[in-house]
Amino acid sequence: MKNSIVKILAFAGLAIISTGCSSNDDFMADSQTNLNNKTSKEASKTKTYHVRYGLLSSTGTKILTGNYDVGSFIATDNNTGESYDTYASGGFQSLPKYYDGLPAGTYTFTAMQGQGGWVGYGSVIGVVSDAQVDADGYVTVYIPIAWEE
Repeated sequence: MKNSIVKILAFAGLAIISTGCSSNDDFMADSQTNLNNKTSKEASKTKTYHVRYGLLSSTGTKILTGNYDVGSFIATDNNTGESYDTYASGGFQSLPKYYDGLPAGTYTFTAMQGQGGWVGYGSVIGVVSDAQVDADGYVTVYIPIAWEE
């Protein structure tokens, strides 16, 4: 009889341990789900976009071809102040210019004068997100020409 009670208590102990493991497994599964959700949210925060730069003439014409006196195109994140630059050495640049890997956000886009100083550029504020991706897979940004000689 004494031996049976020990076996019953031992069995009950295993059941408790087993239940404990089961709830621990549930906890681990919940933790993994939370980790996956967190990773998914972080991935969406770090999603990046392909940007295509062009110019906007003083008459409102969108320009995506030709050579212009552009030193670089710059996107400055309005929240963080971080800048993303397409810097290329030399004077005249061929359009369009591309930047791959711009994170989603609100930016001030502008261009720097090239070596000749023949053209001055303005800036434009725009949002980079899925809604702005065009049929070619780019967020196309037109930097206004402020003046040219």
